[in-house]
Amino acid sequence: MNIILNEIMECRDSSYKEFHKKLIPTIDENTILGVRSPKAQAIAKRYADTDEGERFLSSLPHKYYDENIVHAFMLGNLRLSRDELWERILEFLPYVDNWAVCDGLVSHLKYFFKDKESVFPLVLSCLEGETYTVRFGLVCLLNYYISDEYMDKLLTACARIKSEEYYINMALAWLVSFMLIKQYERTIPLLAGGALDKWVHNKAIRKAIESFRISDEQKSFLKTLRR
Repeated sequence: MNIILNEIMECRDSSYKEFHKKLIPTIDENTILGVRSPKAQAIAKRYADTDEGERFLSSLPHKYYDENIVHAFMLGNLRLSRDELWERILEFLPYVDNWAVCDGLVSHLKYFFKDKESVFPLVLSCLEGETYTVRFGLVCLLNYYISDEYMDKLLTACARIKSEEYYINMALAWLVSFMLIKQYERTIPLLAGGALDKWVHNKAIRKAIESFRISDEQKSFLKTLRR
């Protein structure tokens, strides 16, 4: 057993496993060790940019969900060039098989997105991939790109996505709901034009209406757009 996996094993928490497995029902619960996020983050930070960390990152596929979480967190701690880190992300994405690892990876890539403009085409390229690669792209757009200069391309990208995958559609609905919250006037035509699949359309409206940042007048109008 390698050093990092040994540390992960030492951080197992059976009660947290019982709680956490309910949040990620799409994977085998026997692969969940129950490592709490702060401990996974500490391991990832400690071994990033070390020889042991390099061996761990090169040992795909991992056996345990918690190894994938540490892997995702570790990528966010590497100090590589944009292209080198993107290569590492692309190596990992085919092995991402659940929303938690996917979204955890996105949330730990703040350093990568310091140069948002150069990274933007790379993110858009993910929207043509497999389920969690597409979700990765959508969550990146949600976290880093809802602003004036990117809105036209975001609207076009959202309109093009047609999927039967729940975890893609949920991410798309969340993205559109946040676009409504942050860029209401720019986003309304996307809904009024009926470009989204019905489930995504209605879910996005529902999530936007739940936000306190949407005015009562805006909420009333959004309700008229339900399909």
